[in-house]
Amino acid sequence: MNSDITSVRNIGISAHIDSGKTTLTERILFYTQRIHAIHDVKGKDGVGATMDSMELEKERGITIASAATFCEWKGHEVNIIDTPGHVDFTIEVERSLRVLDGAILVLCAVGGVQSQSITVDQQMKRYKVPCIAFVNKCDRSGGNPFRVIEQLKEKLGHSAVAMQIPIGAEAKFEGVVDLVSMKALYFDGDNGEIVRAEEVPADLREDAEAYREALVDAASMFSDELTEAILEEREIPESLLIEAIRQGVLQREMTPVFMGSAYKNKGVQPLLDGVMNLLPCPSDVSNEALDMEKDEALVSLSSDPKAPLVALAFKLEDGQYGQLTYIRVYQGTLAKGDSVINVRTGKKVKIGRVVRMHASQMEEIESIPAGYIGALFGIDCASGDTFTAPNLSLTMTSMFVPSPVISLAIVPKDNKSQVNMSKALNRFTKEDPTFKTFVDEETGDTIISGMGELHLDVYVERMRREYKAEVETGQPRVAYRETITRMAEFNYIHKKQTGGSGQYGRVAGYMEPVEEEFVFDNQITGGAIPTQYIPSCEKGFRACMDKGPKMEFPVTGIKVVINDGASHSVDSSEMAFQAAARGAFLEAYAKAAPVIHEPIMKVVVETPTEFQGAVMGLLNQRRGIIVGSQDEGPMCVIEGQVPLSEMFGFSTVLRSSTQGKAQFTMEFSAYKQVPKGVAEELVKKLAKDKKNAA
Repeated sequence: MNSDITSVRNIGISAHIDSGKTTLTERILFYTQRIHAIHDVKGKDGVGATMDSMELEKERGITIASAATFCEWKGHEVNIIDTPGHVDFTIEVERSLRVLDGAILVLCAVGGVQSQSITVDQQMKRYKVPCIAFVNKCDRSGGNPFRVIEQLKEKLGHSAVAMQIPIGAEAKFEGVVDLVSMKALYFDGDNGEIVRAEEVPADLREDAEAYREALVDAASMFSDELTEAILEEREIPESLLIEAIRQGVLQREMTPVFMGSAYKNKGVQPLLDGVMNLLPCPSDVSNEALDMEKDEALVSLSSDPKAPLVALAFKLEDGQYGQLTYIRVYQGTLAKGDSVINVRTGKKVKIGRVVRMHASQMEEIESIPAGYIGALFGIDCASGDTFTAPNLSLTMTSMFVPSPVISLAIVPKDNKSQVNMSKALNRFTKEDPTFKTFVDEETGDTIISGMGELHLDVYVERMRREYKAEVETGQPRVAYRETITRMAEFNYIHKKQTGGSGQYGRVAGYMEPVEEEFVFDNQITGGAIPTQYIPSCEKGFRACMDKGPKMEFPVTGIKVVINDGASHSVDSSEMAFQAAARGAFLEAYAKAAPVIHEPIMKVVVETPTEFQGAVMGLLNQRRGIIVGSQDEGPMCVIEGQVPLSEMFGFSTVLRSSTQGKAQFTMEFSAYKQVPKGVAEELVKKLAKDKKNAA
């Protein structure tokens, strides 16, 4: 690795589904001589793209896990992370952006700015990632790069500026005019590897000059020197123009737009030059960590390889050689044989093998200096853990992990599948923070939850393929609760007399609704119940909370006050008072007007404004209450409160009613009483389930 950090680029390629990210990466690897033959995503040669190494990815032609690779171009080292476009795999994109310094936003010349481009753009904003845009598929019919530039301005609010203009359109697309050097670039050879620079064709001269003027104009905002040169009408040196554009990109105030067709091998090399010239190197980006000892105060990190180490594990993979941990070093150097601290667990970790990854092949290296991305073997950690030198207590700000929105029960078919299933779940939850799993104590089922139906489908499919775990998926279940609505008194005597010592205990008092889950208040005076039996009373009441008498759902929101009772010098025992408390609970519960509560979710839908009415209608149909809606540019954000039981299958309905342009997030908000009609349905369903079980 060369030690000059200014020649390093950590970039991501992100875009909407099917804009050609993976194809573009494939071409970049070919031109930088990392691979010696080009394979396509839907490859006829059965090889599939280098970056899609998972079987499922090759079959569906989509990218699921982001792959990391590195290559060299004109003396620069580039780490590229290819990210998925599907909304269900958002975490993969988040994770990659977290560790990148810059990005290429790929847009389709036909589709333009699509829903997922908007999501990706918001994520880039969140991590302040500077980007350049690449309009791909300029050779397709209906492809119009200038329309895409307009959309970048309107839909994403970018000040987008063309760096090139196309030579020929659609099927006649031949190359591009570079507006910085004012040369026409053509791509010759079998795979476009020879870049030929010619004079700008006469019929394009006028257009090229107009677009160049717009480019120079936009760039002059970021350079006084350039402004002077324009005013004095001097010849503008290329280096001056590039430096000004670079400043605009670093401040996220300008988005240069490149054009081409990755599939037809046109326009990729100038894009690579753009990455070198315009995107930041690690020392251009300020990275901050939180100091755990000083109440999470922000600390700026320096990209000095000699400073104390701070590094972030941003992705885990389970390869054939055990767990592979992708790591980005922000400060200091991570070398073989070092001892470092995992800040989350506080444990000391010794670094064994250090490698550099290229999709699924790797090379051994000695160390990873600041600003580089590498991988470690055989280290036990979770995604998002920070590693530091032993005396530091810094953590990189945590990744934004959206909460899961959908869950399913999964049942293994036999014992072998059970073992394999738990292995798979263990690995998936470690790899993917948005995928959660737990065992439902009420039904004993294993529940998996994630970001959408596709997300869970892919994991269930991976269990079958990679772990040979045959599982069946069941209906998702909703966690209902029971509670009381008014105060009720109890006065219960538990006594049993059967030869020898009997059981005796009397408990009196009242129960009433409260906000907390369960409150036990002991107001006994004068030893009506001996002090040693009070904990047994509480235990008895608590035991009743797990399954409510009304419909066997867990009980919540009850305050129990005991203020009187009686004991017997021989027959009283802990057992007796536990039983008395249970009897007292049942006696009062029936009088306290019990009701069923259901989880209400806060649902936020982001949709283009034209579908606002349709989306509100969908929420209303699902017993939803609209809390508010506001316009944010061309998008409208609608917030509502909707019962979880009504939200199953919502993502599919929402996508089909909004041409796939809307997306929603939901998180738990509160428990609220179930309307009478719904409660009656639940009672019927319970009776039916019991009958079936019997």
